Amino acid sequence: FSYHSSLQMSEFEFPDYYAFPPFFTIQPTRATLSKQLSLWRSLILRYHLALKLKTLVVHSSELWRNDAIDRGLDPEAVKVVTEDFVKHGNGEWEDEAHTRIRVLWKKPEELAGDLLAWAEREGFKGQVCTLYELSNGEDVTGQSFEGADEELVRRALKILEERGQVAIFKGETSDEDGVKFF
Repeated sequence: FSYHSSLQMSEFEFPDYYAFPPFFTIQPTRATLSKQLSLWRSLILRYHLALKLKTLVVHSSELWRNDAIDRGLDPEAVKVVTEDFVKHGNGEWEDEAHTRIRVLWKKPEELAGDLLAWAEREGFKGQVCTLYELSNGEDVTGQSFEGADEELVRRALKILEERGQVAIFKGETSDEDGVKFF
């Protein structure tokens, strides 16, 4: 069954704990709160990755409410969850008012590893790819970086460049910027 009326939400399979009413109340004990926040981080990441969403709009996210059990996070709880999400490196505030979070489907270091492993596995060592091909090309279907935020991909590539594992080339447009895997 669906927790929400939104078509987008129904395309995502929610974990069992999303139907547990206490999940929507900030827990008073440190150990329980730590586990709860870890579950929220996992849910936010899995949801945004599954639906290829790059931004979490804090005040209007449907994740904060489960209509099926008539429960939702109150504004203070949303603040606790989102601040924890950013603090753990899973997202970055896009504005000073803290209304939007750029969701980092993976941390740049993890994405760097995925990009390098993909290049090795698919025979792209010694080849040049455009930035566009790395996030939208036919060869990346099903990869963790398919459709990823351009800024996140650039950070991951910068890590690989600093390690001497890629060279980054400027193109006429940002989509045409290239990368050569070593």
